[in-house]
Amino acid sequence: MLSTFLNIFKIPELRNKILFTIGMLAAYRIGFHVAVPGVDQQAMTAGSKSGGPIGDLFEYFQLFTGGNLSQSTIFGLGIMPYISASIIFQLLVTVVPVLEKLQQEGDTGRRKIQEYTRYATVLLCVVNAGVWMKYLGGQGYIFAEYTGPWLGMSFTYMCFSLTVLTTGTVFLMWLGEQIDEYGIGNGISLIITAGIVAQMPGAAVYLWKHFTARGSTNPGDIDVTKLVLLAAMFVGVVAGAILITQGQRRIPIQQAKQTRGRRVYGGQRHYLPLRVNHGGVMPIIFASSMMIFPGLILGALYGYTTPGSWANSFWGFWRNGFTSGEFIYILFYIAAIYFFAYFWTTVQFRPKEMANNLRDYGSFIPGLRPGKRTADYLEKVMGRITYVGAAFLAVIAIIPTLVAQSLQIPFIVSAFLGGTGLLIVVSVTLDMVQRIEANLIMRNYQGFLGGEGPIKGARS
Repeated sequence: MLSTFLNIFKIPELRNKILFTIGMLAAYRIGFHVAVPGVDQQAMTAGSKSGGPIGDLFEYFQLFTGGNLSQSTIFGLGIMPYISASIIFQLLVTVVPVLEKLQQEGDTGRRKIQEYTRYATVLLCVVNAGVWMKYLGGQGYIFAEYTGPWLGMSFTYMCFSLTVLTTGTVFLMWLGEQIDEYGIGNGISLIITAGIVAQMPGAAVYLWKHFTARGSTNPGDIDVTKLVLLAAMFVGVVAGAILITQGQRRIPIQQAKQTRGRRVYGGQRHYLPLRVNHGGVMPIIFASSMMIFPGLILGALYGYTTPGSWANSFWGFWRNGFTSGEFIYILFYIAAIYFFAYFWTTVQFRPKEMANNLRDYGSFIPGLRPGKRTADYLEKVMGRITYVGAAFLAVIAIIPTLVAQSLQIPFIVSAFLGGTGLLIVVSVTLDMVQRIEANLIMRNYQGFLGGEGPIKGARS
């Protein structure tokens, strides 16, 4: 392991890619702490720690998007507008014939769709920044000298703040593309991962400050039993996340034999891998985002009712039920994960196109006719394994909430025991390891497998 790690830095090309990636991520972390001028940061920080739906929104957004709304920094919107635009165009490609035709043109068409995605990102940034600054003005988080009739601000400050937040997201988008081209790994995923991993020191500090060797009745204290339980659960959940990320159903594929002259080609048997968790982290992201709004809407309806009336009791019941950690909330959360898991699989997985590709390449599934029967079989298998994958996602998603309530620890600690953050970190880490492994194997098979041979491309 140590020799393999040292081999990484003996290859100039691989070393430069890793150092470039680290440098870009360092630039992102620096900008993460640069605040937007004109915003009362102390009042915002106090508001984000007040709990409730708004506090949950702050924590969720900061942990999973690479942004920081709790202090309204220049990267406050994070990379989420770009991700949203990418998801929108991925969905539009399946329903808009013009975009589908562009997708089929190869690199030229994909570059055109990427250009449209960038334009949509700027538009979403302006809209999101306007809504966010309007909220800040309504909460009194903007200094009095910058207030006015335009979204609660003066026209000059409105243009300035929208430009700053939009530019921050566009810069993050450019940063991710630079990592894709000159670094190693997926740039956007690495930016999100860096934001998640950056929260780990805060969790460690909390554990250190609240650790006690003896049992304590204080809700936030961590005794030896809780600490051991947290460590064991962390290892178990990480192992489960790796299992669900790497898990696949292998469909046997037989290649047809072809005779050319006196030689027979083909006839090999291989397999078609179908991922158990085909949707990745997207079902949890969609479900978590959707579950924020019922609490906000029901809270607003509850506020308009008369105390003591039947409407007040009715909306109060549902408002309390959709509080994070309640039974109704967890039940709807699991249902939303299942729904989005099947929805995302339906959008991304195309069994008919896959069956046609197998037929065109002269391959077939033993016992099935190429064409419709193969497509129906693939769709049936994917439906079954998606059910299992959604179950794993639901378990991992609700673990942080259950742990936070049962052990009475804050979200910053329980968030690393499951949910979107853990799946993103595991997925990106595995992808990074595979990319580095591919670079090492390409240059030195023996050295990577444990030998001491020279590394091709390394300086002598």
